[in-house]
Amino acid sequence: MSQVIVNRVRTSRRSLLKGITAAGAQIAVGLPPLVSMFNSTGTAYAAATPAETVKPIETRFVLWFNGNGIPERYWIPTEEGTDYEITPCLAPLAAWRKDVHVLSGVDNAAAGGKGNGHTNSMSGLMTGTDFTGRGPSGPSIDQMIAAKIGADSRFRSLQIGVAQESFGESMQRNMSWAGYERALPPEMIPHRLFDRLFGKQEEGWVNRKRSVLDTVLADATTLQKRLPTEDKARVEEHLSGIRDLERAIAGLPPEYQKVDPPDFDGDMKDWPRIAKLQSDLLVQAFATRQTRVASYMLTKCQSISRFPWLGYTSARHHDYTHAEGKTAGADGVEGQRVLRDICRWHVEEFAYLVSKLESVPEGDGNLFDHTTLIFAHEHAEANPHKNSGLAMIVAGGSKRLAKGAHTKVTGTVGDVYVTVADEVVGAGIGKFPTAGRKMGALLV
Repeated sequence: MSQVIVNRVRTSRRSLLKGITAAGAQIAVGLPPLVSMFNSTGTAYAAATPAETVKPIETRFVLWFNGNGIPERYWIPTEEGTDYEITPCLAPLAAWRKDVHVLSGVDNAAAGGKGNGHTNSMSGLMTGTDFTGRGPSGPSIDQMIAAKIGADSRFRSLQIGVAQESFGESMQRNMSWAGYERALPPEMIPHRLFDRLFGKQEEGWVNRKRSVLDTVLADATTLQKRLPTEDKARVEEHLSGIRDLERAIAGLPPEYQKVDPPDFDGDMKDWPRIAKLQSDLLVQAFATRQTRVASYMLTKCQSISRFPWLGYTSARHHDYTHAEGKTAGADGVEGQRVLRDICRWHVEEFAYLVSKLESVPEGDGNLFDHTTLIFAHEHAEANPHKNSGLAMIVAGGSKRLAKGAHTKVTGTVGDVYVTVADEVVGAGIGKFPTAGRKMGALLV
C-alpha cells in the first residue's frame, strides 16, 4: 500500500456511481479497489458502515479454454521443476513465469463414450461427466465454484467468448453448463457485454459521442470530494479506462455488433482485437466486484477458424490438426509449426488477461494476486484426439498455489479442479465426478 489510512472515513466496497438517462434507463458504474476500502495494512476490506464487517479480500476464478489441442513438442517443457526451459508456445508467459504452474500428464477420465472425439472430450473436461449426445450430464466446474462463491455478486458468473463459430453442436459451442444439457452460452459481442456491466445505452449515444459516464458525472463529483488524493487518482483513471473501452467498442465496424447467422463458416474477422476488449471488460467486472467467477472461450471446441493475422488461411484450425490440413499434415514438420503458432497466439491472449489483472491495484497487492486461472484444451496432442497426458496451466498470485514450475503429474482433470477450487480459491466444492484426491504438487 502506498498510502495508509487510519483515521479517515472509509469507502464502502459496495459503492456504485449511479445515474438515470433521459429515457429513464438506470446506469450503475462500479468503483475500482480504493485505498479507503481496505484496512490500514491492505489485507482486508474495512467496515465503512456499522452494517458492514471487516472481510477478507475476495478470491476470483477464471476457466480459460481453447479449442482442438496442442503440439506437445512445442508446448510441454522437456524438463520438470523450476529450471525448465520455456517452450515456444508458452513464451508469451515468460514475464509471469514465477506466477504460473505448467502441468502435464493430466488425464481426462470422463472422455470416453459417445461423441465425435471432441464432444465427449469437452464434456469430460468441463463437467467430468459423459456426453449425452446433446450435452453433458452435469454442471461445469466454473458453475460448481460459482454456486459456492457467486451469490453475493451482481452476476453469479460471467460467460465470455470471442470466436463466433456456429459449427457443430451445443457441446462444441459452449463451455459453461448449469446442469444436465443446460448450456450457458458465452457472450461474444463486446457491445452487449459492456451494456450488461454498465447499463443499457440509449440509441444514438455513440453517434452523439456521448458516454455512459455522462449520467454518473454528478455522483462521481460528489464522491471525489471526500476521497483521499490517491483514491481520486484511481477513480479518474478508472473512469478514463471505461471511456477508452467505450471508444474502442464504438470504433468497431458495424458487423461486429451482431452475432453471425447459423450458416456462418467460422472465418475470423479480427479476433485479437475482440479478445483484448473482452479481457478488458472481464477485468472491469472483477475490479468492480460484479462477479467472482468467469469462463473465457477464446476459440470453440473443434475450432474451424482461420488465422489471417498469423498468415494461415489455406486451411482451418481443425484441418491443420489432421492430415486433411493443406500442409504436410498435423504430424508433419510444417503442420506442427502451424499449430505451434496458433497455440502461441492463444497463450498471448491469456498473457494479456494476466497483465491486465496485474495492473489493477487491490489492497496490499493487485487483482491478479486474488485471482486464480486455469487454462485447458479438450485434447493433448491434437491429431489423435489424445485424452491422456493433457497439459494445463494454473496461474495466479495466491500464496497457497505452488508456482514457477513444470510438473508431470499423475491424476485427473477433476483432481486439478478440486485442489484449486478448495485449497486455492476457497470455494469448498468438496468433490467433482472424476476427482479422487487432492494434487499436492499444486500447493505450498
